[in-house]
Amino acid sequence: MSRRAVVIGAGLAGLLAAAALSPAVDEVVVLERDELPDGPAHRKGLPQGRHAHLLMAGGLAAMEDLLPDVGMRKHLLAAGAREVSLGSGMLALTPEGWFRRWRHEGPQMMTCSRALLDWAVRTAVLGGTGVEIRSGAVVGLTGDAGRVTGVRVAAESGDGGAAGAVGASGEEVIEADFVVEASGRGSRIVHWLSDLGISGIKDRTVDAGLVNATRIYRTPEGAGDFPLTILQADPYGDRPGRSGMVLPIENDQWMVSLAGTRGGGEPPSDPEEFLRYTLALPDPIVGRLISGAEPLTDIHVSRSTSNHRHYLEKARQWPERFVVLGDALATFNPAYGQGMSVAALGARVLAREIERGGITGGGVARRAQRGAARSVDAAWNLAIGQDVWFPETRGGAPTLADRLLTRYSRRLMRTATGSYGAAAALWDVTSLLSGPERVLRPSVLLTTLNGPALPPLSGPPLTAQEAEVLERLSAAGAAERQEVGG
Repeated sequence: MSRRAVVIGAGLAGLLAAAALSPAVDEVVVLERDELPDGPAHRKGLPQGRHAHLLMAGGLAAMEDLLPDVGMRKHLLAAGAREVSLGSGMLALTPEGWFRRWRHEGPQMMTCSRALLDWAVRTAVLGGTGVEIRSGAVVGLTGDAGRVTGVRVAAESGDGGAAGAVGASGEEVIEADFVVEASGRGSRIVHWLSDLGISGIKDRTVDAGLVNATRIYRTPEGAGDFPLTILQADPYGDRPGRSGMVLPIENDQWMVSLAGTRGGGEPPSDPEEFLRYTLALPDPIVGRLISGAEPLTDIHVSRSTSNHRHYLEKARQWPERFVVLGDALATFNPAYGQGMSVAALGARVLAREIERGGITGGGVARRAQRGAARSVDAAWNLAIGQDVWFPETRGGAPTLADRLLTRYSRRLMRTATGSYGAAAALWDVTSLLSGPERVLRPSVLLTTLNGPALPPLSGPPLTAQEAEVLERLSAAGAAERQEVGG
């Protein structure tokens, strides 16, 4: 008997879920309401798509497991993505000081535009599995509180009944042996579950009012190897947060993303103000770099940045053969760069549960949903653990537990600026290679208690060649501004 799985949403989470389902069924249908581009281009349904995205080592490892015949690392590098070592290939200013660059490489992360990443994942999944993407706007689920049996699709978005029958309401019903909801931030999952008789879903939103502003520049001549540069926001100073990043991406380009919280930290869309904002950050390095670089795009601004989570794993009842993944389960402040990796980890959990219990096994969906929630936990705690400290954050204030955790995490961060052991532990957690317990090991606790072994840096740890590039770009930008100003 032929078995079909349906995935709602052809974004990164949906396609990785399709890869997880593919070995266990005869047919995987991915339904997507947006028109997908034919190449690495931005699409309407992804409001954060034009801003900086980081694929952490843990997320890449999950993708490698889901697509073992593809080799996702090599596939992404061949498509144009860049690989950055957290240990040696990054300049990072934290609220506790500059991180050092070590001879040890540390975990690697992939950097590229979100458009390229989505395209690379889509081509890998479609080329390596029997997955099929169809146009369709899902409006609800079929089945009951005990089991989901399919999806309801708006008739005008369907394919004339090729996959199912058109009901009296005019909607097309597509039957399925398993359904995954991965439609993203706009998911109506709580409403759909209510229609099945499942209510009382708890959720939480923590919103620092973050605004993103991003512009693409041509990488200046001689600056192709300049390290990824990140100036993190300081949530502890009773001021709006401001941050900036120069991200090396495909096609010899820099993606420059600024972010600031409500109450005065919001980055501007005007080009001159954009540059002034970068020069006024806690260190002017981002502004000095781009002042001598050629802009290739306008400045794109977006505000879909709140942390929002559905606690589906705590529902008293959960239907068989149905799982929610990706942004439909939890969204994060994109400043922390973990959303894509969390989606990949959730899809890997689904694949492992299906491998153990089969596509129709009892309790498989509930175990997978709980496992996906565990993948969310570390990223969620990191995001809200900092966002609750920004002034004018909505949805929560620091609790006693937050205050105790923050005291330790700040001491750990300060220690990591001058201790490789502390830095390595921190990288493992932020890369989603390990859980939070990694930073609570006795050796890390002792290192953190003793504090940094090396004195703080007074500025970014540049090589002589990098310092020369920075000075050249800064001087070129200053000369240009003087000429424009007359």
